[in-house]
Amino acid sequence: MLAAIAGLLLFSALSSNLYAQAQHSPSDVVREFYKAMREHRFKDAWAMSVYRPAVDSLSAEELEDLRPFFEAQAAPVPAQIQIDTEKISGNTAQVFVQLPATDASPQITSKPVDLLNVGGVWLIGTETEAANVKKAGNRYFLDAMIDINQDNMADVLKRLIGMEAVFAQAHDGAFGEVKALVAAGLMSEDMFEPKTSGYNFHLAVNGKSFIATAEPAHYGRTGKLSFWMDQTGSIKSADNGGKPVQAK
Repeated sequence: MLAAIAGLLLFSALSSNLYAQAQHSPSDVVREFYKAMREHRFKDAWAMSVYRPAVDSLSAEELEDLRPFFEAQAAPVPAQIQIDTEKISGNTAQVFVQLPATDASPQITSKPVDLLNVGGVWLIGTETEAANVKKAGNRYFLDAMIDINQDNMADVLKRLIGMEAVFAQAHDGAFGEVKALVAAGLMSEDMFEPKTSGYNFHLAVNGKSFIATAEPAHYGRTGKLSFWMDQTGSIKSADNGGKPVQAK
């Protein structure tokens, strides 16, 4: 009996939520979406989009791993959302959001936001995006972040070669540890922060040689490839379950 009552209450709550959303115009949804993003209520924000299946079943740990990824997406959101126009065509809509002027773009511009009507509810996104999310499921954002983290780590290792070269010129050919490179102003302290990079980075310096390695902070969530590089700039990477890459 209690289970039946609980089921009815849950159904009633879901129905009320869907009904409330159904009354929202595309512009209302866009405003609420960006407000939630700006307030870092990421799960609430994605629930208003076709990306909901990509976050609904994520664990608390996975959501925390994704936080820097979502924060980067939320960073450009202005404090106040100004809607220029709204265009509805059947079950699709476009809402044009006014973007404030910046140093890089001194003129005010408008950005179109696509929406899709699903069961009477307007959701951020397109049919193509909805199909991609349905196919990938809760791996959608995780795999996207993994690709970004891996590309960034490969790029950082290449930049490390240049940093070490500059340091060595001023230190009789000797390379520097991370702290020495930071002190010399050649890199920032958070350059290899696991929470933002998704990787545990190690730099072992031995005079005029060094070895840099990096492994995923959480294998399968923040990265899959492990990296190895020496002072020659030779980079090796492999998916070996998060274990370090060994020189051969």
